Amino acid sequence: MVASSSDASPRSSSVPSVPETPIAHVTGAAVSPRWRRVVLKLSGEALASAASDETIDAATVARLAREIAAARAEFEVEMAVVVGGGNIWRGTIGAGEGIDRATSDTMGMLGTVINALALQDAIEREGQPTRVLSAVHMAEVCEPYIRRRAIRHLEKGRVVILAAGMGSPYFTTDTPAALRAAEIEAQAIMKGTHSGIDGVYSADPRLEAGAERYEEIGFMEVVSRDLRVMDLTAITFCRDNSIPILVFDIMRPGNIRAALAGERIGTLIS
Repeated sequence: MVASSSDASPRSSSVPSVPETPIAHVTGAAVSPRWRRVVLKLSGEALASAASDETIDAATVARLAREIAAARAEFEVEMAVVVGGGNIWRGTIGAGEGIDRATSDTMGMLGTVINALALQDAIEREGQPTRVLSAVHMAEVCEPYIRRRAIRHLEKGRVVILAAGMGSPYFTTDTPAALRAAEIEAQAIMKGTHSGIDGVYSADPRLEAGAERYEEIGFMEVVSRDLRVMDLTAITFCRDNSIPILVFDIMRPGNIRAALAGERIGTLIS
């Protein structure tokens, strides 16, 4: 399969063209970003509607897109987004219903591509250039993931949306988020939660009223206390590669900007 040019990407005719140059820095902004290059990890459920059974809620996706585009413009931060597919299909659930696990996980990977295309459309409607890079090759839909290509897109001011996980079954999308962060030399992973939990707690705050929220916690504490904020493979990988993780509530408007501005939100794992 012949890869497309790094400056060419398939577009739907319904999506207006967007500029190829980075959006200008907002005039008068005095705050420097906490990190210059980040990976934003979104679950598939973050794109769904809590009020209905919609798999992808247009209003929710549009709100996230506005926040991503605004943060890119204000801070000129280089941002890659890894999106899950749990709103469409979960490999473990399919395996539990008798579907072969490798097949079920592949179905989940395709779900992440659907979510990535929805997010791409919404972000480009905000005037922010994007590229979708997939670990599973589908040239008619998006570009293949190539490390140097991803970095080049980031340097050109494009939001890079990484889909299809690692292209292999038996991994959650937390693990490819950690792997891609290391590959593109991101300074941090921003993991947005969607269930109203605004960080890492000593126990599930929905079940235990006295659960303590940590402002900062070490990787080994997360592992030893079995806090389950991310896949264990992702946690140990980030520890070994010194990649901090900020866990915060993605559903609260303004939190993406607040995280990049260095405000004390969520929990920093380092």
